[in-house]
Amino acid sequence: MNKRRFSFRDNSIQTKLVMLQSSLMLLILLVNLFIYWQTNSMVRRIDSVFASNVTIGELTDTIELVQTSVYEYLNTKSSEALENYYRYGQEYRTLIGQLNTETVSSPLLILEKNIHSMSGSYMDKMDETVQAKRGRNVEHYKQAYEEGTKLYEYINYYIYRLNSLQFEQNSKNYEFLLSVMGGMEVFSLAIIIVVFGVALSAVILIIRDMIHPLQKLSEAAGEVAQGNFEVTLPQTDSRDEIGIVTKTFAQMLSSIRAYIGRLRDSMEKEAQMKERELSMEAHLKEAQLKFLQAQINPHFLFNSLNAGAQLAMMEDAEATGSFLEKMADFFRYNVKKMNGSSTLREELELVDNYIYILNVRFAGDISYEKHIEQGFDDTQMPGMILQPLVENAVTHGIRDRIQHSRIILTAEQYDKMLQVTVTDNGRGMTRDELASVMADISSGAPQETRVRNDLSEPEDAQSQLREQEKNSTGIGLRNVSNRLNLFYKRDGLLSIYSEGRDQGTEVTVLLPLTQEEQRNVSDTDRG
Repeated sequence: MNKRRFSFRDNSIQTKLVMLQSSLMLLILLVNLFIYWQTNSMVRRIDSVFASNVTIGELTDTIELVQTSVYEYLNTKSSEALENYYRYGQEYRTLIGQLNTETVSSPLLILEKNIHSMSGSYMDKMDETVQAKRGRNVEHYKQAYEEGTKLYEYINYYIYRLNSLQFEQNSKNYEFLLSVMGGMEVFSLAIIIVVFGVALSAVILIIRDMIHPLQKLSEAAGEVAQGNFEVTLPQTDSRDEIGIVTKTFAQMLSSIRAYIGRLRDSMEKEAQMKERELSMEAHLKEAQLKFLQAQINPHFLFNSLNAGAQLAMMEDAEATGSFLEKMADFFRYNVKKMNGSSTLREELELVDNYIYILNVRFAGDISYEKHIEQGFDDTQMPGMILQPLVENAVTHGIRDRIQHSRIILTAEQYDKMLQVTVTDNGRGMTRDELASVMADISSGAPQETRVRNDLSEPEDAQSQLREQEKNSTGIGLRNVSNRLNLFYKRDGLLSIYSEGRDQGTEVTVLLPLTQEEQRNVSDTDRG
């Protein structure tokens, strides 16, 4: 099978325009950057041409200031003149430090070297003059001043010659740079004209490529508008919007032809669909009726358990009667409190019933302790919170070691919270298992079974028993966490901790206390 080669025409119109515009903008940017770079380079070169003359002018002005300040100091001996001398002298030394000091063949550089050498001698004579004046050695400072003045005149002469030669050379360089600038202007204008021509040609070609198929398609659409559905559409291999519209228009014509041919059949099919819809509605009502008939009234289950308890009492089977009563209370509480609020006292009673039922089943091998701080019996909380925690400890913690099991439930105030903790001495969890369980609880994902519920029942009975216990309450730690978050409108109220494998597990629930509950507890403590 031949693969169609990718080409520019395969792109959408938007992509073509974006590619064209991007290419033109990139080309214009490169041209502007090139012209900008050339212009700046020429400007810098022109500036550097006369920079040397400016430096020479500064030398002339500064040495004149030095000479004037020395003259004023000799005549007035003022501190201001002395300060001016030191300041201008330092500036002059800085300027002559930029001159050439090497032996070369260039006349300009030779003049710079001579000026540098004489300037050093000149500054030494001026320093000597100032020091002699300060020491009141009249003959000495007069002689030094005269020698320094002669050097000053020589230096000015050499500076004048250097300035003249430098100006002559800079003038030639400036004329050359001006000619180069003229050539740059012509070159830049030529580049702009070329770029404009390329851009105009590309735009014309792309627009022509788009307009020609549209003209053909417009002619075909006119034929269809007059009722000619057998019109032949122009063939196109373009994959842009125009090619898609042409192919879609062809498919539309084909669909119209097929629709006209199926018009009579559609009425019959519509009648059949209405008949089928009525039949489906009848089946749906029948299914709804069967579903309502299949529902079990939970009160029937409670009444049956109570009847069994009464029958056991009549037959002097007190243990059986008590067991059936606990079972009835347990299921009644599940249905009543599943979606409502409860109190700590009611939750603890449910846990007591649950432990009683388990001990009947496991011959009293589960050791259960509870330590409840006084004053919190009427604390409001979501229903069905504590029993799932105990059930989780039994199912996932101590199931494999019932004979040595121990479950401890504590409730005590912690800051402004009621902290309820369920601790077991069972299988425990590794750090990875603990992180996985907490992640499942936080994300709302279903929890996985942590350990295998390995009892003495056979494999099939054991699996069935686990499934029954799983569905007995319909509640897991994830469900408990979600209902706590919804009830108190805050997160992070349930946490799990384990030191490792075979180190037991501790599940903690934090119940926010109202100000009234905190005050009642404080009053109870003072009493």
